[in-house]
Amino acid sequence: MTRRRFYAPPEAFSPDGRSAQLSADETRHLRNVLRLKEGDEIFVFDGAGKEFQGRVQTVARDSTELIVNNQVDPAQPESSLNLTLAIALLKGEKFDLAIQKATELGVTRIIPVITSRADVRIKTDTDAERKVTRWERIALEATKQCGRARLMKIEKPAMFSNLVGVSDTDSVAGADASEDAGAAIRHALLKSDVRIMFAERQGASLTQGLSNVQNGPQAVTALVGPEGGWADDEIEQASAAGWKIVTLGGRILRAETAAIVVATLIQHRFGDLT
Repeated sequence: MTRRRFYAPPEAFSPDGRSAQLSADETRHLRNVLRLKEGDEIFVFDGAGKEFQGRVQTVARDSTELIVNNQVDPAQPESSLNLTLAIALLKGEKFDLAIQKATELGVTRIIPVITSRADVRIKTDTDAERKVTRWERIALEATKQCGRARLMKIEKPAMFSNLVGVSDTDSVAGADASEDAGAAIRHALLKSDVRIMFAERQGASLTQGLSNVQNGPQAVTALVGPEGGWADDEIEQASAAGWKIVTLGGRILRAETAAIVVATLIQHRFGDLT
């Protein structure tokens, strides 16, 4: 039987872990879509990697009280690979698709990237926050569907130059992820064993580009370009900063397709897609 899975963040659980409360959105899904009632079995995950079996205690208009019986293994385990996927901003549903599939493929973190040829522009901080909220909602629904118990982290959009400019000589300690979004991105990049830029030109094959990578890296950052492709100076900047430049063969892929292919290839090579 398919698990009826719901999301409740750690703070929604009682101090003793014996009960939890669902949000208004999760309650509407439980009541109106699945038509569950008091006493029905449910599964709830906290977005931090834990999943629990329990039952519905009470259903109100905007909240649901759950009784938590015991912790269980998530429906699907997390990949052993910490994979950060940096994707140039794409129009509407194209970026939504990339978010959804990256979640299903076990990506750990998404960094939206503002590039010179991107068709999407971020006008204000409010605009950025609105987009991130939308992407987080898409990622949550994909998480529930695919069986993960850990939510994929989605950062605020970052400028290309700030992203690729992170140097191995920078201090990890100085990039405390609790400081701000920029620091969180620097922290993720500095922890990456491999940084790969996928480009339509000026690169080696994936096998050649990773030929000197010894053993299996624990953390990888992959950078995927916009619909208009990378500008020459962007490829040069990334190469100068130590990124491996890789191509995906002779066919030109749509940007959203490239993002999905890249996540699949890296998970197959270093992660859990065997």
